[in-house]
Amino acid sequence: MNPRQTKLAAVLAFAVVWGAPSLAFAQDPPDVSQIVSFVRWSGVLVSLLVIAGAAIALRFMSGIVARLSERFTHRRMLFSKVESITRFVVYFATGILVAGLSFTINDKVLTLIGGTFALAVGFAMRDLIAAMIAGVTIMFDRPFQVGDRVQYAGEYGDITAIGLRSVRMQTLDDNTVTIPNNKILTDVTSCGNYGALDMQVSIIFFVGIDQDVDVAERLIMEGILSSRYVFLEKPVVVLVKEVIKDDYVALQMVGKGYVLDTKYEKAFETDVTKRVIKAFHANRILPPAVLHRAVDTPTHELRSASGKPRAEA
Repeated sequence: MNPRQTKLAAVLAFAVVWGAPSLAFAQDPPDVSQIVSFVRWSGVLVSLLVIAGAAIALRFMSGIVARLSERFTHRRMLFSKVESITRFVVYFATGILVAGLSFTINDKVLTLIGGTFALAVGFAMRDLIAAMIAGVTIMFDRPFQVGDRVQYAGEYGDITAIGLRSVRMQTLDDNTVTIPNNKILTDVTSCGNYGALDMQVSIIFFVGIDQDVDVAERLIMEGILSSRYVFLEKPVVVLVKEVIKDDYVALQMVGKGYVLDTKYEKAFETDVTKRVIKAFHANRILPPAVLHRAVDTPTHELRSASGKPRAEA
């Protein structure tokens, strides 16, 4: 930077430092008198009385609804709906009446109220609009369909409706769960059948490590294939894995079969479990337990995993 540019920068800095305060003082302070002039002070006291009267009326209505619900229990849900609607109407009417009594309504006030209302509605509708856009996305992307058995956020059940704002799920405990559409798009959803009636069901069994694994596998396979709810056009498999179960070394055997309709999932699981337990008991297939072995000099012939004799090292 040459000397001329240095002088010019110093002059500009001096102008900014000394000019900024003068500009700040030159601004007019907000006219509080205009804001206060909108308030109708004679109606403020009346507005307080209106609010108190509305609160007393709502409290009285709640008591009446509670007594009616106790006397007519079969109409309890109807009384609750009427109370909710009435409470909303009272809130809305009280707000309009208080605004009319407390403020002088003119073009400026209407503009102010309209802007404030539009801003509040915009913030309130933000999640609703996001859910509606997500609903359209779900309808085109189709991560699941109505009637599918879905697991989401710890809830498991059938999808009963897909709307613009939310998805409704009927759980196996007969609870109706409402899920906003925008939540579904951002979380992981697991669908068991995806439009088909049949669905794979995994049933887990544990047997002792010293039991005959081939016999146990055959019994589980027979238990699945003999169930009235099995869908025989899909394969049935049994997976075996050695695990630690309650500090015991055990064999985990997972039978995988397809139920012919998702609504029979739990009935299929119960039927197969009962059949396999009875078969285990009849064939003396025992559950996991602590094994007590005597350490003796090995006299048996070493064999490989395939069952063939193996030479000692």
